[in-house]
Amino acid sequence: MQILLGVSGIYLLHLFIICKSMASEHKNGGSSLDLNVPLLLDQNQSKLKDLEAPADHGDGVNFRLGTSFSKTCFNGLNALSGVGILSTPYAVASGGWMSLILLFAIATTTFYSALLIQRCMDSDPDIKTYPDVGYRAFGKTGRLIVSVLMHVELYLVATGFLILEGDNLQTLLPDVEHFEFVGLTIGGKQGFIIIVALIILPTVWLNNLSLLSYISASGVLASLIIIGSVLWTGAVDGIGFRQKGQLVNWDGIPTAVSLFAFCYCAHPVFPTLYTSMQKRHHFSNVMVVCFVFCTLCYASMAVFGYLMFGSDVQSQITLNLPTNKLSSRIAIYTTLVNPISKYALMVTPIINATKARFPYYNKRFLHHLIGTTVVISTVLVALVVPFFGSLMSLVGAFLSITASVILPCACYLKISGSYQKLNGELVALSLIIVMGVVVAVFGTYTSLVDIIGNL
Repeated sequence: MQILLGVSGIYLLHLFIICKSMASEHKNGGSSLDLNVPLLLDQNQSKLKDLEAPADHGDGVNFRLGTSFSKTCFNGLNALSGVGILSTPYAVASGGWMSLILLFAIATTTFYSALLIQRCMDSDPDIKTYPDVGYRAFGKTGRLIVSVLMHVELYLVATGFLILEGDNLQTLLPDVEHFEFVGLTIGGKQGFIIIVALIILPTVWLNNLSLLSYISASGVLASLIIIGSVLWTGAVDGIGFRQKGQLVNWDGIPTAVSLFAFCYCAHPVFPTLYTSMQKRHHFSNVMVVCFVFCTLCYASMAVFGYLMFGSDVQSQITLNLPTNKLSSRIAIYTTLVNPISKYALMVTPIINATKARFPYYNKRFLHHLIGTTVVISTVLVALVVPFFGSLMSLVGAFLSITASVILPCACYLKISGSYQKLNGELVALSLIIVMGVVVAVFGTYTSLVDIIGNL
């Protein structure tokens, strides 16, 4: 454990040093050039001045109306801190204690790829979204690939919300074995999934989700409440931290990497955060705050959960908690409320993208119809594939690794032109891409085999 804590400290220190070097380089107007911190702008230009300039980009919004540093940090934390925290103990149980090293490695890599997205956006003031980055790098094909990955990822995460709700409600109410409806008998977990979907459905019909977005911002607080409740359950309610676990389990490494990658799948949101900031040169500092905080939360939950339940920990640690304890119920209730408030925000980009294909239809009716269809389809997928851990592992391996690691590196190399000359930067980014492809292939294969084996 001392070795792992030392490794975690090294990774977090490395993360902080990268950010400080970025900030220092901005303050010096780009007078120093580091191959480990690639820049798109010419080193003789004053990048600080460019980043602080009013940026209406054709939308007429002055930078002074943008988001402050603290609010951007909160939005970034809300994007990074999600239901993935429930699966980190299971990830460590799959790969062993040494797999925690992979958590910090993924955190460092995705942090750096977030800064690469920033560099890509600095190259063209018309870039406002993640698909815009893909278009700037690879044209219409790039935009299509990024858009498809984004929407499929959002769809599967929303589906995972329903599975999570069904699992935890069944844990809270184990006596409810089935539901009777119009002569049909529905299993307890399946019935809970359908009930939660009916509760969520009206939120999907809302055209203005500003109020809902404020509610969903409680995700950061929810993560802290869950960690505190689990810690209280282990320290005070008698479970203890007695499990030793195993040092490494090579067979479970692909699953562990996939689940850890799922925890850092917020990159499609980062362009929006960046363009909304008042002082964009602080973006790297925002990223280090978000990544350090969330990594500490993920690692803490992983260590506490594995010490409490060992190899018996389930895909969601809340399923292991004793429901007769108040602390356990607080953790489960918090887990239940958070996905309900976030579901609509996840599927809204899908609904809007679909509506854009039918511009001549009644917008309100079309919004209701598409929203209802999305909810029904996610319910069907959740009923057919009710395996939260396996589904999130698939999302992490195939979608998160691709969108958060491979694409940012590839887009940066293309936009900056770095692929045209052999240097340390090209070698480093090429290695990251190759490793990302390997992780995506093996992780996707392992997740699909696991899902098919459980059907």
